[in-house]
Amino acid sequence: MIVALIIACEVGFWVLLALGLALRYLAKMPRLGAAVLLCEPLMELVLLVVTTLDLENGAAPDWKHGLAALYIGYTVAYGHYTIKWLDGHAAHRLAGGAKPAGAGWGKARAVHEWKLWVRTVVAAAVALVLLQTAIWYVGDAGDVSSLKAWQYGALRAVGIHALIAATYTLWPKKAPEGAADTGDRPAVAKR
Repeated sequence: MIVALIIACEVGFWVLLALGLALRYLAKMPRLGAAVLLCEPLMELVLLVVTTLDLENGAAPDWKHGLAALYIGYTVAYGHYTIKWLDGHAAHRLAGGAKPAGAGWGKARAVHEWKLWVRTVVAAAVALVLLQTAIWYVGDAGDVSSLKAWQYGALRAVGIHALIAATYTLWPKKAPEGAADTGDRPAVAKR
């Protein structure tokens, strides 16, 4: 049931996102679109409550509960960022807005990658807190090795992402020919 709910939350995230952006830019109903986008966190709250109730009702803690914790952590850290990023692109494509700035190159790209790493740290921290709370809740009554494995997985993700960000610092992405050296992408003519 937990896996189905995680899948439903992920599908619901994209459906609400598409509906919210369509209402904002295609139907010219920005307030209603914003209201739909604000419903996104409710799905994660439902997932948290159902996962908690599942453990409370005596379910053995396993990989599904760990996956739910990581999913909630990821959504907390990256959900708003993803919505904002897609909103900028929808405004450009559907409403004639300015093209969103890219991550750039050089130092600007490295800074961008380290900011994403901070989001991964936040995601891992949320997941670690949820997992540790579940471990304490279950206590000696059950096998919590699966939840501890997910904790180590979250920490590994932080480490791997740090290595990726470090590569952008050590070997900066070079600007293409003719581009300004400011780290920004070249201006694109509006269609």
